[in-house]
Amino acid sequence: MSTTATTHGARDHARAQAGTVVDTMPSIPASTWGSPPPGVAPEALTWAETVAGGGYTHKVLARGTRLRLTDVDGDACAHLLLFNADQPWERLNVADTVKVQWNAYLGERVALLSDQARVLATIVGDSSTRHDALCGTSTVDGNTERYGDGAPQGPSPAGLPLFTLAAAKNGLGPRDLPPSLSFFQGVRVGTDGGLEFTGSAGAGKSVDLRIELPAIVLIANVPHPVDPRPDYPVTNLEVLAWRDHPSTPESPEWTHTPEAQRAFENTADYLTARGIA
Repeated sequence: MSTTATTHGARDHARAQAGTVVDTMPSIPASTWGSPPPGVAPEALTWAETVAGGGYTHKVLARGTRLRLTDVDGDACAHLLLFNADQPWERLNVADTVKVQWNAYLGERVALLSDQARVLATIVGDSSTRHDALCGTSTVDGNTERYGDGAPQGPSPAGLPLFTLAAAKNGLGPRDLPPSLSFFQGVRVGTDGGLEFTGSAGAGKSVDLRIELPAIVLIANVPHPVDPRPDYPVTNLEVLAWRDHPSTPESPEWTHTPEAQRAFENTADYLTARGIA
């Protein structure tokens, strides 16, 4: 029987874990993922991971990558932040994403705008339609009041401290974290101006994003802050990414609105000047 009370025992115990597979973990390399999307070759996969409820993940993705988030069991809530990987002071601006495009609701062809009026990513597929760009993510104080604990190592982690951990692993600090958006748990604005929580569209729904600038992606899979249920209701999130192509002027999202077109033109101008495209 092995013991970790000695250095040799701890080493042997650690090495014995090699090859262990659990339900929530990344596949490294991503090409070993068991079931790539139809038409996607295993070698095209660049990220394959299942994130547990209360967990987080992060990755730097190339321009043109297609990122698919899937609500495996029907109660995932994927809180998302994006940063320009080359100049991370440029980051997702949820307020501009909403107001510039005259649309408070996320869905197919919506561009996710940076604070420099450029497109960090575009929603190019959406079978859920239950999302939120108004409320941000949860906090330690809010989760402590609701669930009794909000610490990242506790039984009911909040989104903000998980984002803080993910950001630190990419050279970013708490001051770098803007408000986030979330997928798979819907919120609508009522006629009285109040927020109505509409919940999930069910298991197996997915959202596809096209990465338009090299991006740092941070994801926290935690309950939505206005979810009224008293328990900690969050289930597994599947994350897949593969090499694809960025949007072009012929792509439907490029001209979806005049405002989106200008943001894409700003993005193309930036990329051309830097020799990226």
